[in-house]
This record gives sequence, structure tokens and C-alpha cells, in this order.
Amino acid sequence: MRFWESERCEYCNGPVVEKIVELTRKVNGKYVLIKNVPAGVCKECGTRYYTANVLKSIDASIKRRKAVKEVPMAVYSL
Repeated sequence: MRFWESERCEYCNGPVVEKIVELTRKVNGKYVLIKNVPAGVCKECGTRYYTANVLKSIDASIKRRKAVKEVPMAVYSL
């Protein structure tokens, strides 16, 4: 059985399915992009859910690994 099977979104009650997503985080004042993150995603509203193990892995990975690459980012102001 998959982890997110039969789970429902806490906001809209839509079905939650497992997907691989990208996640942005702010680390030491800089934004980083984490690729290939397993998540539960609501099919109705798009709310994302992450397991504790995935979040711990992300934190550990950011602390011990070097970024795969760095790219410039456009900044806009309204």
C-alpha cells in the first residue's frame, strides 16, 4: 500500500496522490531548489504534504551536500 493512498486533503477533502515535486526553501538567507521530492499532493486544490522522513532528509542533505549547480534568479518588485 502506498503511503498517501486513501488520504484526504484537510482543506478541501480532495484525494491526495503521491507525486515527485520540486520544493523551494530559504537556507542561510538564500533560496534553494530541491528536486525529486516525494510528496502527497491534493488532486483538487494542490496542497502538498510531506512526511517527516522526507523533511528530515532534505534538512540533512542541505547541511552535508554541495549544490548540484547554481543559477542566477530574476528578482521583481511590485
